[in-house]
Amino acid sequence: MDEPAVPFDLVRMFLGDDPPLFLLEILFRTLVIYVWTLLLLRWVGGRSIAQLSIVEFLLVIALGSAVGDALFYPEVPLVHAMLVVAAVVGLDKLLDALIRRFRTVKIAVDGRAVAVMKDGVILSAGMAARRIGTPELLALLRMQGIENLGEVRAAFIEADGQLSVFRADPLRPGLAIVPPFEVAPPVPPAPGERACCMNCGLLLAPAPAEAPCPACGRRDRARVALARSPKSCEPVPEPEGEVPHDGREEAEAAAAGLHAGHRGWSQGR
Repeated sequence: MDEPAVPFDLVRMFLGDDPPLFLLEILFRTLVIYVWTLLLLRWVGGRSIAQLSIVEFLLVIALGSAVGDALFYPEVPLVHAMLVVAAVVGLDKLLDALIRRFRTVKIAVDGRAVAVMKDGVILSAGMAARRIGTPELLALLRMQGIENLGEVRAAFIEADGQLSVFRADPLRPGLAIVPPFEVAPPVPPAPGERACCMNCGLLLAPAPAEAPCPACGRRDRARVALARSPKSCEPVPEPEGEVPHDGREEAEAAAAGLHAGHRGWSQGR
């Protein structure tokens, strides 16, 4: 049966009962665990870490574990915990200096930005590299105020997992993503009407419904919609008298063989 700990035993608190060589073992353990955790975090990817970089996230985990053990477990000597904290901070500063000096180290640790959209079309290679699906990307685009894939000139998932979007000028027709497909299913194209792939947004020529998308191989199609300018979403003052609707947007859409609006969303509200 273990004897109870003697309160304020300074020898136990600072040095413990282990031989001095055990301090070198602590340094070795810290290095192994640090590198192993770093590799696992790189495998998980930056998007799971939100605003923190991988190095910062790793520093928080390592310091939390080292400090917590020393606070709660009497058998953990303070010198051991202090050595672990110093080793973790030292490794962090060394790695930070290497990241600033060598680009290869920065890419290996932090990763790099990946293109996930170009000219209104979702890039399958970029999506696979970041291990995200189309529904997740569409949700990120909606949070950036994007209603139609035709509004996007380029989009990148940065090394920290954030999505950066660059708008197209002029706007293009494309796949309407507002409202989400789960709220209002997309309108299928009419026979002989141009369509777009529901998975990647590629504009497709009229073709049989069973024909796969040449970009991603999916067969789900939706009606092409006109992308709206952000200015068209600004509130307009109420006119004093009743002004007849001129139908200009519908006429432009009909002339282009496209669909104006948001897949019948206004009728469903």
